[in-house]
Amino acid sequence: MRHITPVGLNIIKHYEGFSPVVYRCPAGYDTIGYGHLVRADEDFSEGVTHSQAELLLRNDVRAAEQAVLRLIQAPLHDGQFDALVSFTFNLGAGALQRSTLRQVVNRREYDSAPEQFRRWVWAGGQKLAGLVRRREAEILRFHA
Repeated sequence: MRHITPVGLNIIKHYEGFSPVVYRCPAGYDTIGYGHLVRADEDFSEGVTHSQAELLLRNDVRAAEQAVLRLIQAPLHDGQFDALVSFTFNLGAGALQRSTLRQVVNRREYDSAPEQFRRWVWAGGQKLAGLVRRREAEILRFHA
């Protein structure tokens, strides 16, 4: 199976940020570590270390990688794959599946991808500066 590169993983880590304790993300989900969504059967009352957060991240990223591999049929270079995995990690496989971004990439219209990435900057009904910055970083990686 194909995996995100270290550069791509660092994009996710940078934009997710690290939290050793559970917090509520802008979309309203309990989150810990590097963007790990806390499930009902998980107890993080004692928090997580950086190494524990890294393990959670790597497991969570696998699902995003699998979704990109399943939903994108067009050939991708590493930067494109990284960008799409970061996007999917952040928004979920359902967002990629129903997105025009997916359609554009699968038609190999790679130059049209940036405008599609830029549509996904909203959470909780608000345009978030952090998502704007993240999408721009993903666009840069997509065209690397």
